[in-house]
Amino acid sequence: MKQQNTLFKVNGADYVVPFMLIASLFFLWGFAHSILEVLNPHFQQSFNISKTMAAFVQAAVYGGYFLMALPAGYIVRRWGYRRGVLTGLLLYGVGALLFIPGSMMESFPFYAFSLFVIGCGLTCLETSANPYTTVLGPADSAERRINLAQSLNGVGWIVGPLVGGALLFSGGNIAIPYTIVGIVVLCTMVVFSRCNLPEIKDADSGETAGEAEAAACEAPQGKLCNLAFLAGMLALFLYVAAQTGVNSFFINYMTETTDISPEQASRWLGFGGMGLFVVGRVLGSWLMEYIKPRYMLMGCAALASMATILLVRGSGNIGLASFLVVYLAESIMFPTIFSLALRSSNGHTKTASSLLIMTIVGGAIAPVIMGAIADNTGSMALAFTVPLICYIYIMVYSIGNR
Repeated sequence: MKQQNTLFKVNGADYVVPFMLIASLFFLWGFAHSILEVLNPHFQQSFNISKTMAAFVQAAVYGGYFLMALPAGYIVRRWGYRRGVLTGLLLYGVGALLFIPGSMMESFPFYAFSLFVIGCGLTCLETSANPYTTVLGPADSAERRINLAQSLNGVGWIVGPLVGGALLFSGGNIAIPYTIVGIVVLCTMVVFSRCNLPEIKDADSGETAGEAEAAACEAPQGKLCNLAFLAGMLALFLYVAAQTGVNSFFINYMTETTDISPEQASRWLGFGGMGLFVVGRVLGSWLMEYIKPRYMLMGCAALASMATILLVRGSGNIGLASFLVVYLAESIMFPTIFSLALRSSNGHTKTASSLLIMTIVGGAIAPVIMGAIADNTGSMALAFTVPLICYIYIMVYSIGNR
């Protein structure tokens, strides 16, 4: 009698516990990313630097993604997902603890270096965890699992601005949140070092993930760099560019177009924007049981495009409402694009994952461009034409994806 597959069960194997362990990592890197949105305006004030220069906070982290993506992919292919996770946690923890000497030196370049180390660690975590969630159950529910795991990532995005805003905009020591995070991350590494993550088998052939990838490399039809996969890489690059750009200058936009303070703006970002981000991911994971992922992506990209047009043309309460709509629409984009692109990788899951993670370098580029536009035109709103272009491409990608 054939056993029934569920979201976390396939061919009799139950992956609920491994999924829960891996999903906890999503919170950790969500926090690491979201606190950057508070660091950006904080450094503008502390070091009296321009928006363009402050954008190198994001560039340092996302530059780490670009440089570490292929080495991270090699670690996962050579030693497996577990070693990839451990390497990522080690680098993340060390980078966070580097904020202790950084706070003593009060050096912006040293802070940027610390963030670069964190970025290298996050690269290893994402290269390991994102594809691993897609194979912890039936292939046809991969998008639901990764969206569910990314919901915890969204919780991290809520906590980051709240903690960072409360400490930094009230004169607190920047090293405090990073020291706590560094200790938590290194303790998590110890826990994972004692856990045995299961070796995933191919659902049909019984091959391991590495064997399936090798077979795909040998097959003429198994080319990784096909047009559909490359289109997915570009979509992911532009999504991260848009998301990072929006997050980086949310506080600047709100303080320049309304009378709210940076600390109040950070609360709006945490509770409002990121709260809707989490709700969208949970709701999106459920809706994908009934609506095809690409249709969900199409609708969300169209909604984000319309809201961003209002950001460019509006200000004040209209701008705030538009931001909230953007965050809700963005919620399912990254995991859905990632999963759709993996479907086009012809079995090269681990290699494809490292290439997709490399596209996160988009987050290093968009904030610098947006900062330069704002500095040279005097209009923060005009800079949001950059994410607008990104959302339009994602909508086109979803229409063309089959």
